[in-house]
Amino acid sequence: MIRRTDNNLHALPGGKHELGETMSDAVRRETMEETGIEVEPTGVIGIYSNPSHVMAYDNGEVRQEFSICFRTRPTGGSPRTSDESSEVRWVERDQLDELNIHPSIRLRIDHGFADRAEPYYT
Repeated sequence: MIRRTDNNLHALPGGKHELGETMSDAVRRETMEETGIEVEPTGVIGIYSNPSHVMAYDNGEVRQEFSICFRTRPTGGSPRTSDESSEVRWVERDQLDELNIHPSIRLRIDHGFADRAEPYYT
């Protein structure tokens, strides 16, 4: 997990998909950028959206956010912080309640531990 530099909450690494990359490439790149850990995507935990989560940007763009949460396995690298992460660490399941995690991120984590047969989606 990372501790985000923008809000000080613990979260899963993530970010936006770049033009010209596959979703798997985006997962690998974002995780490496924020944590220093190389990963291989192994499945989809869920697709999360909320019609009330609308972002309005200074340039006039307005959009409804969504995210896809992937299951991965580490393949290399070493934990390190970045501009977006002030802390990077492996967290045991029984330590989660001690951390300040937004409920939407905690839902994704709980779904990951549930090992559902099918991905969750809203």
